[in-house]
Amino acid sequence: MQVIQNKSQLREALKRARAGGKQVGFVPTMGYLHDGHAALIDRARRENDVVVVSVFVNPTQFGPNEDLAAYPRDADRDMALMRTHGVDLAFFPTVDELYPQGYTTYVSVDGPMTQTLCGRSRPGHFRGVATIVTKLFHLVAPDRAYFGQKDCQQVAVIQQMVRDLDFDVEIVACPTVREADGLAMSSRNVYLTAEQRAQAPGISRTLFAAREMVQKGERRAAVVSEYIKKSIVTIDSAAIDYVSIVDSKTLSDLELLSGEVLIAVAVKIGRTRLIDNIRFEV
Repeated sequence: MQVIQNKSQLREALKRARAGGKQVGFVPTMGYLHDGHAALIDRARRENDVVVVSVFVNPTQFGPNEDLAAYPRDADRDMALMRTHGVDLAFFPTVDELYPQGYTTYVSVDGPMTQTLCGRSRPGHFRGVATIVTKLFHLVAPDRAYFGQKDCQQVAVIQQMVRDLDFDVEIVACPTVREADGLAMSSRNVYLTAEQRAQAPGISRTLFAAREMVQKGERRAAVVSEYIKKSIVTIDSAAIDYVSIVDSKTLSDLELLSGEVLIAVAVKIGRTRLIDNIRFEV
């Protein structure tokens, strides 16, 4: 595995790969890698000749009162996982490498897609996401890029951006990877105390129970949403950011459930903000 911090070195390495007709798969991450990231890397490994993984805690997608400084970082741990899963190029840029002095250009995906769900409580977040993904796509120029469905809104926003800006890249959305007790894998899970970690799977259990309600015939979004809220507030130290029931493609709110439905939640347990979702056909 080649470890690179410099943009020009990355481009040169990928230029050599493409000269041999090799296809490139890309997994952008913020590091502190876990089995969810490993699943993305494994799929990229199966489907491409060269696998690139970036590790960059992107400051432009964090708000002023969010956890940028505290976000978990462990480069040695990340590189060990990457080597185990056959990564070819590991890109660890610094902030100055990607946002040099005088940087002023940003990418925004406007409209309802970035104003719902996390967009309501994290203004500017998706501008930061769209900007860093655009920069990384220009640097890596992958044939395919891999994202986890746990961050369902991020996936939708990036898919829209790729369509609008005519990027020549296939966005591969991969299923959420869960712990044995159902908790969606996240780098932020490390923030949870032992007691909070024991409580956190209540989020996914509630989502699965809500899906069962719909499968048994409930179609009123308000009824399902109220059930989810009442269930989640029984979790110790849980505070709901949002419960949204939306069309999975447009992220527009639904009143009556039909088609491909996405139920998404954001919940703070103590100081840790967790997101989760389920997607199913009605």
